[in-house]
Amino acid sequence: MSKIESRIHELGYALPNPPAPAGSYANCVRTGNLLFLAGGIPPLDDDTYLGKVPTDTSIETAQDAARAITLNRLAVIKDEIGDLDKVSRIVNVGGFVNSEPNFYQHPEVINGCSDLLVNIFGDKGIHSRTAMGASALPLNVSVEINMIVEIN
Repeated sequence: MSKIESRIHELGYALPNPPAPAGSYANCVRTGNLLFLAGGIPPLDDDTYLGKVPTDTSIETAQDAARAITLNRLAVIKDEIGDLDKVSRIVNVGGFVNSEPNFYQHPEVINGCSDLLVNIFGDKGIHSRTAMGASALPLNVSVEINMIVEIN
């Protein structure tokens, strides 16, 4: 098990199996030493991560969705490069929150992703970021996240 995967387990998480793309796109596109990851959504096992924040789902539940998506995106990276220890930097995170028009705490929701990345990768996990609201997201999920990652 890699150092990064060991850290994920120390934090009480596990990598899921990488999901298949849900449409006409690739989960990950590699160009040079950069990986561009498509937007990931949380698990759809039940309706836990569905609906608008904060009316249908709480900020805390949306943060949990962001963490689940982060692990999902890391599974995609591992599938692409074979070893998460090859990640040299999380460059950028784009976070989208399915929210009501008068909701302004998008950064707090996406902190679920950002904080987890820093906890896993340390300084290599510090990234630039966009956190914004959306009037709707695919399948009515509460959060969607994409990433740009540098690898060695």
